[in-house]
Amino acid sequence: GAGTRSIARSDPDTRTMGDVKTVDVAGSLFTNQYCDVKIKGASLSKNPIESGSCFDQTLPMMHRRAGAHPKIDAPVPKYEARSMTHRWPTDKGRASEFLRKGDGDRIKAGVLRKPKPDIGPPKAGAFKPRDNPPNSLFRKVYENGDLPVAVSTGTKNEIAWKVERVDKLDYHHYLPIFWDGVREKEEPHRFLAVKGVEDMLKAGGQKILPVIPQLIVPIKTALNTRDPAVVCIVLQLLQKLVVSADMVGEALVPYYRQILPILNLFKNKNVNVGDAIDYGQRKRTCIGELVLETLQLFETYGGEDA
Repeated sequence: GAGTRSIARSDPDTRTMGDVKTVDVAGSLFTNQYCDVKIKGASLSKNPIESGSCFDQTLPMMHRRAGAHPKIDAPVPKYEARSMTHRWPTDKGRASEFLRKGDGDRIKAGVLRKPKPDIGPPKAGAFKPRDNPPNSLFRKVYENGDLPVAVSTGTKNEIAWKVERVDKLDYHHYLPIFWDGVREKEEPHRFLAVKGVEDMLKAGGQKILPVIPQLIVPIKTALNTRDPAVVCIVLQLLQKLVVSADMVGEALVPYYRQILPILNLFKNKNVNVGDAIDYGQRKRTCIGELVLETLQLFETYGGEDA
C-alpha cells in the first residue's frame, strides 16, 4: 500500500547495492578492466576500431540498426499442401546411393543416407547479443566537436566540462545525446557518455523531468542490443535516473512497455556459483541482481500506478 511505499522511501537503503547516487558507474568501467587484465590475466578485446566517421571505413554500417532483429538463416521444412504438414524436401540421390543387393544392413545402420533433422522451429536467439553498430548520435556529435566535454588528464576518472556549471546546459538537447552514447563499446566514447549522463543527472534537479519522453528511445535502443555489458550500464543509470529528482519515477510509468520487456528477459540471469563466494559482486555485472534492484526502485518511486 501507500504506507509501505512511504516507509521504504524514507528509510535509508539497507540493501547491498549501497547508495545509488554515489555509485561511480563510469569509473568502475576502467577499474574492472584493469583488474581483469592485470590481476586475472585476461586479454584486451581485439575489436576493430569503428569510429564511424567519414575518414574510417573499417566496417560498412549501411542498413545497420542497433538492436535490429537478426536474420535467421537456419533451414526450415517446407509446407506440403496435400498432406497439410511440414516436411523436409527429399534430395535427389546420387548413383552411388541407389539400393544394391545386400544394402539392408546399411539401411538399418542409417549410413545409406544422412538422417534428416527433426521438424521444428529454429532457435530464436532471445539472449544472443544483437547488432550494435558504432553509429550513435553521441559519436557523430562528439567527432564534430559540438559537445562541451573533453577527456580529463587528471588522476581521477572525470571529464572536463567546457562550461562553468553543468546545470546551465540545455538538457532537452544534450541529455538525450549522452544517453544515446551509453551503448558505445569503444573508448573514449563510452566513458564520456556514461560519465556525462551521471554528471547531468547529479546536477540537473528539476530540469530532468521534462526531458523524460526524449530519453525513452535511447534507453530502449541500448536495451535492445541485449549485450550484457551495455545492459548492466543502462540498468545502473536507470537507477540513478529514478532517484535523480522528484516525480521522475512516476513519469517513467507510462513508458514501462518500452523498458520492461528486456528486464523481464534477463530477470533470472543470475550467477550460480553453488556454495562458493562471488568476490565480483562489487563489479555489479550480474544482470539478474541489477534487474531486481531496478524494479524495486521503480516500485518505490513510481507512485500508486507502478
